[in-house]
Amino acid sequence: MSLPPISQKFVSHFGEMGSHWGINRTVGQIYALLYIAEEPLPAERISELLGFSRSNVSIGLKELNSWRLIKMTHKVGDRREYFSSLSDIWEIFRTVAAERHRREIQPTATVVREALLETPSNAAEVHAQEQIRKMSDLFELANSWFDELQDMSIEEMARLMKLGMQVKGVLDITDKLSFKNVRASKKSKSTSE
Repeated sequence: MSLPPISQKFVSHFGEMGSHWGINRTVGQIYALLYIAEEPLPAERISELLGFSRSNVSIGLKELNSWRLIKMTHKVGDRREYFSSLSDIWEIFRTVAAERHRREIQPTATVVREALLETPSNAAEVHAQEQIRKMSDLFELANSWFDELQDMSIEEMARLMKLGMQVKGVLDITDKLSFKNVRASKKSKSTSE
């Protein structure tokens, strides 16, 4: 790699993390390079900078394009295609979330719904459907939350994330107050009896 040390470290790490995120190392490194690049890069330059074969770069770019994470442009007088990543980190987050939802959650939710439409033939299947129904409830809640998240502005998403721990604190206080009220009510009943 002929990248400066900070860039090289970022690109290498992103490649290593790719396998945890459902993409291969090469795709992760290509994306990291495009994300930090100052301007769009042609496939040949990506290949040179990362030391990957042109065919691996082409395959990686197709994968990133299928995730809608890159843009392709042309320059006047140049027949080559130039690639860049989405520049807004929130838009990247929203795009990845939408693609993961489409690729992973929706197919599973479909199988879960279909399993609930079946008529159980024995006690084991009745039990299985009860368990699947719990999963379905979670999927429905997650899908509702996801739909709302997709409709939020970037500012609203940032505010929501910042509020996350504060909301947890409020819920903790509410739980403690509820517990104290239950204990006080039980104590009041036992003394009146």
